[in-house]
Amino acid sequence: MSDQIGERVLVVEDDPATRLGLTELVRTWGYLAAAAEDGEDALRQISEFRPSMVITDLVMPRMGGIDLLRAITAMGPGITVVLLTAQGTVETAVEAMREGAYDYLTKPVEPQRLRILIARIAERHETLREVDVLRRQLHERGTFGRLIGGGPSMRRVYHLLEQAAPTGASVLITGESGTGKELVAQTLHQLSPRAKQPFIAINCAAIPETLLESEIFGHEKGAFTGAMDRRLGCFELADRGTLFLDEIAEMTPATQVKLLRVVQERTFRRLGSRQETTVDVRLIAATNVRPADAVASGQLREDLFYRLNVFAIEVPPLRTRMEDLPLLIQAFIEEFAPRLGKSVKAMDPTAMRLLEQHDWPGNVRELRNVIERAVILSADTFIMPKDLLPFGPSVRPPRESEEPHLSLSPGTTVEEAETQLILLTLEHTGDNKTRAAEILGISLKTLHNKLNRLRERRKTSAGSGSGA
Repeated sequence: MSDQIGERVLVVEDDPATRLGLTELVRTWGYLAAAAEDGEDALRQISEFRPSMVITDLVMPRMGGIDLLRAITAMGPGITVVLLTAQGTVETAVEAMREGAYDYLTKPVEPQRLRILIARIAERHETLREVDVLRRQLHERGTFGRLIGGGPSMRRVYHLLEQAAPTGASVLITGESGTGKELVAQTLHQLSPRAKQPFIAINCAAIPETLLESEIFGHEKGAFTGAMDRRLGCFELADRGTLFLDEIAEMTPATQVKLLRVVQERTFRRLGSRQETTVDVRLIAATNVRPADAVASGQLREDLFYRLNVFAIEVPPLRTRMEDLPLLIQAFIEEFAPRLGKSVKAMDPTAMRLLEQHDWPGNVRELRNVIERAVILSADTFIMPKDLLPFGPSVRPPRESEEPHLSLSPGTTVEEAETQLILLTLEHTGDNKTRAAEILGISLKTLHNKLNRLRERRKTSAGSGSGA
């Protein structure tokens, strides 16, 4: 059956009429379904039928739902279990959820609730399959050093890194705050011949003006009040390695003059010293302002800019490379979940849609913080929309005015109106047919049938047009 979605559902129920009714109901919704009369029968069928979902009664002869759940859990992940329970055994069903059951429904089962539950599970299974793909992409082509992303804009960055890394030339990295400029600098260092030597990073905006010069060049004992000992600066600490100066435009003009001399001569003096010190340092600088604007405003010396700008690498903002969002999210989940002792594996599709609608003014840094907090708050295998709510205006569902609207005019046929409604709903759900069918109030199988008929009408129309 070409219009079935591939999810296999095993119905386990000792009452023959209920078992038959539920199995046929599941099939009408477009799923592959089989039936078992108790837990022992179910275990025999699992190896042959290989279901992704098991819907089981709680109380059955020979082997009940709890024992079946434990046996399925021992097999490992891959099968989602839903319990059917009479009103008197709800507490037992709730306890079973602590042992790994996904959810429970009370008897008599409401078909609409069961349909929505199965569709939700199917969507989660699809997400987990996508996670496996993302993991392969991360390992095969989604990373470059510590950078993550396989879209066109990041591939351009990787190309420049490949060109610049083997050289000793100075590099100027530009990009908005949070785009990962320091990661680009670290990747440059790791891919360079200096990889085994020190990588020293300093944020010029985070250090008071009175201390910045000492941090960069070092000082002698007694060079100024409070200088109790000799201190090596960043240039000496980075000797034979790489020095990364972040937010270079925040450096005072006087310090920029001294930095220019080091870039040109590779020599400098510690504060309070008359002795010249020679260093072999590869210099990488970064700024979150446009260099041309910084030069025009006097923030950045023009001669220093030209010395640093031998290689220029611009890191794109996250909003312009949203195709990398799933890879980034998956990488952060896999970073934080083990560290925090959480079982989170993926992002719930609804939560993912919220993140896709956000414009990420804080870029990858903001995304990383959002995912870390969501992993902390999550009590599920998936990060749910509720886990994103504490971030306030950072990530919110779209306003009603932002939702697409159906526009009809007199003369529109029912068939045309239905086609518009289906296509608009698919656009709204990002072509998620399970979710679209749920919104439209029809089965997934019905939606597939309607789409097939629409494709046939378009083929017929196109054939008629070409022969005219």
